[in-house]
Amino acid sequence: MHYSGLALRLREQIHDFSGKLIPHFSRPTRRFIEQMLYGIQAKGDVKLSEIARSLNESIPLIKTETRLSRNLADNGLEQALLFDIAKMGSRRVKKDTLLLIDPSDVCKPHAKKMEHLAFVRDGSTGEIVKGYWMCEVVACEVEGKRIVPLYQSLYSADAPGFVSENDEILKAVELISTQTRGRGIWVMDRGGSRRILIDGFLDRSLRFIVRLRADHTLLFRGTSRSALEIAAACPMSYSEAIVKEEGGEQKGYTIHFGFRPVKVPGRDEQMCLVVIKGFGEEPLMLLTNLALKRTRKSLWFIVGGYLTRWRVEDTIR
Repeated sequence: MHYSGLALRLREQIHDFSGKLIPHFSRPTRRFIEQMLYGIQAKGDVKLSEIARSLNESIPLIKTETRLSRNLADNGLEQALLFDIAKMGSRRVKKDTLLLIDPSDVCKPHAKKMEHLAFVRDGSTGEIVKGYWMCEVVACEVEGKRIVPLYQSLYSADAPGFVSENDEILKAVELISTQTRGRGIWVMDRGGSRRILIDGFLDRSLRFIVRLRADHTLLFRGTSRSALEIAAACPMSYSEAIVKEEGGEQKGYTIHFGFRPVKVPGRDEQMCLVVIKGFGEEPLMLLTNLALKRTRKSLWFIVGGYLTRWRVEDTIR
C-alpha cells in the first residue's frame, strides 16, 4: 500500500505539472508525456522497456513499448517542449535573475548502437569517450538557492544539420531571451568569451558575465592588451571571506577584487573587466557589460553572480 500510494501521488503531481506545461497538445501526446515522466521517475531509467514496465498496462509489454517508441519519433515534439518549458520558466525571471549556461556532456562509453553516437570530452576525467553534448540553461537569483530549469537540449556533432556548439548555445539564448523579453543576466564560464557569443549577446542587447581566458585581447585606455596583463595591474579595492565546496568538503578563501573599464576590439560598447584574486596563482577574470559603480555592493553583485554559477553547477551535477 505504501508504494502504491507513492506511485499514485507521483502520477497526480506529474499530471498537474504537465497540465500546466502542455495544455495545447492533443490528448494522446499529453498522455505520452505524462507516462514518460512517470516511468523515468519511477524506474530511474530512460530505457523504453523499463518505462513500459512501470506503466503496468493490461496489454503485452511490447505493444506499450512500441507505442512509446512511435510517439518519440515525432520530430516536432522536442522543439514544442523546449518552447513551452522556456515560456513557463521565464515567468520567474526578473530583471537581475541569473541565466546560467552550462554546456556539458553525457558520456555513453559502453554504447554501440545509439543514434548519431559521437565522441565527447568527459568533463570529469578529461578523457575522450562516446557520448553526446548537452546545452542547459537554468535561472537563479544571486546567492539564491532555488533553481528554475529553462532549457536542456542533447545534440550530436555527427547528426545531420549540426552546425557548431556556438550555434546550439545561441539557439538557447534566442529562445529564452525572446520569452523573458530581455530580462535576466547571462552567465557563462570560459567558453562564453568566444567572440561569436559575445557579439551574440551584444547584438541582442543582452547583459552578461563571462569568464575570460588569460590571452583574451581587450582594449584598455585605447591600447590592445591581454586580459591577464590588464588584470595584473588592476587595483584590488575590496576583499571578502567566502566558503566554497570542493570535492564534497567546504574550503575557505579570502578573495580580493577590483575592476577596469575596457572594450572589446571592434565594438563601441563600454564594458568592465572584473578581476578576482585568491583562488590560485592566476586571477579569475570576468567580462561584463553591466554598468558598474565604484562601490563594494555594485562590484560584489558581479562577483557573487559568478560564484553562484559555481554553486549551481555543483548542485546540478
